Amino acid sequence: MARILALEPPFTPDVEAQLATMMPAGVPPIGLFRTFARNLPMTIAMSNWGRYELGRDLTLTLREREVVILRTCARCGCEYEWGVHVMVFADRAELTPAELTSLTCGSPDDPCWTAGREATLIRMVDALHDSSDVDDALWRSAQESFDERQLLDVLLLCGWYHAICFAARAARVDPEAGAPRFADVTPT
Repeated sequence: MARILALEPPFTPDVEAQLATMMPAGVPPIGLFRTFARNLPMTIAMSNWGRYELGRDLTLTLREREVVILRTCARCGCEYEWGVHVMVFADRAELTPAELTSLTCGSPDDPCWTAGREATLIRMVDALHDSSDVDDALWRSAQESFDERQLLDVLLLCGWYHAICFAARAARVDPEAGAPRFADVTPT
């Protein structure tokens, strides 16, 4: 049960205007954004950063971005945000069912990871999640595949989605209708 209830329409004009900037035209705002809108100044402040993380200026490919986001969400146990990203971006990122399962409960050593860059991203997310750091050996390995701008994007993307996961989990945001659940990709 939600601890902070998402706003429901009709919205005040300022909330309506902000939410409209956060979603594609004609798409109703997701529960997380309607929850954030309870603190409108915070929502406005974080919107530009969110647009960067999901936009074309990010130095990672859409697929690499989603590998980082989905692994971060899975490691944080945030089924809400994980489900939103699987529902909206997994097909565009061309993630296979085996890759989704691996990102959710597997390892960078799973056979589905044939691109070294992607396995490195998973290792970086895991290291950041486990120790809030990347050891020297992993950093050197990452430098073989990613430049400094990309490495900074990985670090901040992972951190941003930790914050999103913390908020979504602690506020108990209700799952989006039709969004996948961890059980949909977790081996039984």
